[in-house]
Amino acid sequence: MAVDIVIPAFGESVTSGVVQRWVKKDGEYVTKDEVIMELETDKVTGEIRAEASGTLQTLAKEGDTVQVGQTVGRIQEGAAPAAAAPAKAAANAEPKPAPQPAHAATVAEHTESDVRATPLARKLAAEHGVDLAKIPVPVGQRIREQDVLNYVNAGRNGPAAPAPAPSPAPAPKVQAAPAASGQRGVTRERMTPLRQRIATRLVEAQHTAAMLTTFNECDMTAVMELRRQYKDDFEKKHGIGLGFMSFFVKAAVNALRAFPMVNAYIVEEGGQPAIEKHDYCDIAVAVSTPKGLVVPVLRNAETLSFAGIEQGIKDLAVRARDGKLSLEDMQGGTFTITNGGIFGSLMSTPILNPPQSAILGMHAIKNRPVEHPAGSGQVAVRPMMYLALSYDHRIIDGAEAVQFLVRIKQGIEDPQRLMLDL
Repeated sequence: MAVDIVIPAFGESVTSGVVQRWVKKDGEYVTKDEVIMELETDKVTGEIRAEASGTLQTLAKEGDTVQVGQTVGRIQEGAAPAAAAPAKAAANAEPKPAPQPAHAATVAEHTESDVRATPLARKLAAEHGVDLAKIPVPVGQRIREQDVLNYVNAGRNGPAAPAPAPSPAPAPKVQAAPAASGQRGVTRERMTPLRQRIATRLVEAQHTAAMLTTFNECDMTAVMELRRQYKDDFEKKHGIGLGFMSFFVKAAVNALRAFPMVNAYIVEEGGQPAIEKHDYCDIAVAVSTPKGLVVPVLRNAETLSFAGIEQGIKDLAVRARDGKLSLEDMQGGTFTITNGGIFGSLMSTPILNPPQSAILGMHAIKNRPVEHPAGSGQVAVRPMMYLALSYDHRIIDGAEAVQFLVRIKQGIEDPQRLMLDL
């Protein structure tokens, strides 16, 4: 009896995906619940598992775009091939290899049949011409993109392979180098579903919202001093570092409560526009991954402590970079924070994350001369950060947006306000 392999539904908004790779090849025997295929959608990369044990027949090729509900293969139910038993017996009859050193049990080279790697690791390996089976990793561990990069870098920095004897006439070889450097290659590759989704949503935001950006700056001295003073104690107690993002999430929650329209959506109800307000703060945090920008959501941020915020953000960031985010992790969100400062951005105008009405942009901290103390007429060099708030002018008035950003500035410059919920 044949069992069809059907693309399952990953969520209401996911209707198609790309066959990233067949983990098991056509004609191979598979067991029930074994991962047989990886599917990349515009939001997540999912694993398709076998619903029965038997011989695999693939109907879709790697790189094909398939729809939810489409049959992409079949499993012909049955026992494992009989040839496997004699082969196993013959293998058992062979002399056992000599015992290896203790450390050899923790790292091993893979064969093509048992290699396990993330989709991004496979993509990088293909780009660099690396055989995944030759990358040593701890036994049972999945090869990740960093393992591939380390392997490539080790090859570049390691001893060079023996070169053939030089030609008696070196002049032609010296002249060949400029010719190679003058080549003008052009390559094209299909946009991934995730990148297509990002492009669509960014264009949608600019076409549907009356987007405007207001700027301010904040003095980071108080937060930096607080971190310096309690950083070690915080990490010892909570097991997580104290970063800047928890302060900005707290400041954003404080401001969202004071200006609830910034935490609202414009939606349609009965064919007419309506305003959907939220009494919770689900803060989306932009995370850059090798595949593109994703925005996982920190749920109920208003109920979280500083340690809870830091742990939640770290967990989301790690899973985002490992391609482990679920569709639920990226749905919803009432407000977004993006930090271009980690890449050196001094100022930018972030684009809204629909259907949200506002997004806060953080930037690099730079020492600048400013008036300090305020109103004193004296100039001092202080660590300053530019803040940008992009907002939908259809639902948020300019005065409200400016006051919202000032509220965040006050919370960062005087963190005690955040502790006392002022």
